[in-house]
Amino acid sequence: MIPRYSRPDMVSIWSPETKFRIWFEIEAHACDALADLGVIPKEAAKTIWDKGGNATFDIDRIDEIERETKHDVIAFLTHLSEIVGPDARFVHQGMTSSDVLDTCFNVQLVKATDLLLADMDALLAAIKRRAMEHKDTVCIGRSHGIHAEPVTFGLKMAEAYAEFDRCKKRLLAAREEIATCAISGAVGTFANIDPAVEEHVARAMGLQAEPVSTQVIPRDRHAMYFATLGVIASSIERVATEVRHLQRTEVLEAEEFFSKGQKGSSAMPHKRNPVLTENLTGLARIVRGFSIPAMENVALWHERDISHSSVERMIGPDATVTLDFALVRLTGVIDKLMVYPERMVGNMDRLGGLVHSQRILLALTQAGSSREDAYRLVQRNAMKVWDSYQVAGAASVDFLTELLNDADVRKYLSEDEIRDRFDLGYHTKNVDVIFKRVFGEA
Repeated sequence: MIPRYSRPDMVSIWSPETKFRIWFEIEAHACDALADLGVIPKEAAKTIWDKGGNATFDIDRIDEIERETKHDVIAFLTHLSEIVGPDARFVHQGMTSSDVLDTCFNVQLVKATDLLLADMDALLAAIKRRAMEHKDTVCIGRSHGIHAEPVTFGLKMAEAYAEFDRCKKRLLAAREEIATCAISGAVGTFANIDPAVEEHVARAMGLQAEPVSTQVIPRDRHAMYFATLGVIASSIERVATEVRHLQRTEVLEAEEFFSKGQKGSSAMPHKRNPVLTENLTGLARIVRGFSIPAMENVALWHERDISHSSVERMIGPDATVTLDFALVRLTGVIDKLMVYPERMVGNMDRLGGLVHSQRILLALTQAGSSREDAYRLVQRNAMKVWDSYQVAGAASVDFLTELLNDADVRKYLSEDEIRDRFDLGYHTKNVDVIFKRVFGEA
């Protein structure tokens, strides 16, 4: 985590203060369950809560102890005993370090996910607003980066909305899968602790008891979780890349908001660069990259090893903090995105009507031409327009005029039939249908 790409609420989830507070709660809830089972005195469980519940854990002291013990959980338990006193001997009865570490990690991931879900809701709201605003704003669709047929800018936004709505569903599923607790002791057999303790701690911490654990919670859960974050990051990058392409000088159909006093280049004062979406592209690469070590963490030796531990200490905070920042940044980009409808129409018109070529192709086949001959006739006239465009940067030859003057085309189609195929609205006539599918409303 670095401050430049971090937001305070998410950072706080991964702070030492939060971690040690969760560790204490896990241990204290376990003591409550042990007291109910008669394993430890109820007064001891109460004392642990009374003295530890309002304590401020001394991080420097814990670090000092760890430098000697070389064990973070033991360092914490030693410090806790300094706070609680003699009744601290009842803490951690029958438990192993992974019970605390894994359960805490999942609590933190759940808390982080709740923030990410809130981010997702804000992003979806921004995308929907812009989609409705530009539902009928016609622009050219591109395949391979080349003019294809007309779409609307609202459809671009609707596509993004549907994609992030799927991402939200995946994140909800990942939250459910990661929200498990293990208090099963060494190698997960409950040999020295009753399964009822695990069930009690799980309920208290808002988790589900892990059905079967080794000494650790199975890491396929975490692999799926970080893979889901990677997919969300990829969706962020897709939208960011679209904005970057639309902001290119030769296109300039949309661009990031450029605030008063903002500078685009240290050398060239005229520059207005897509710095936010370029930044999002880079952040997406980072988040996506965390999915690979998470998957490699699945294969641990026998009932446990700690090869996963160092990985998760890094990717847990970094992936969630970075994605949180990226989602909020993308929301801002969408919310303030400058959209230029006139430029969209101008770009579309630069190719002299070629966007209607498929409509002419279909009309010819319906009028009796073979598909091969129809394609040849349409392409022959289209290439004349392309050639003029390549020379002038805007078509000086009009596709409609060329078709009307082509005797072979006129054998099949009248002037009115040709002109009818140049109706721009035909390409976007089903926008309402798509919007109802995506938003439930047109």
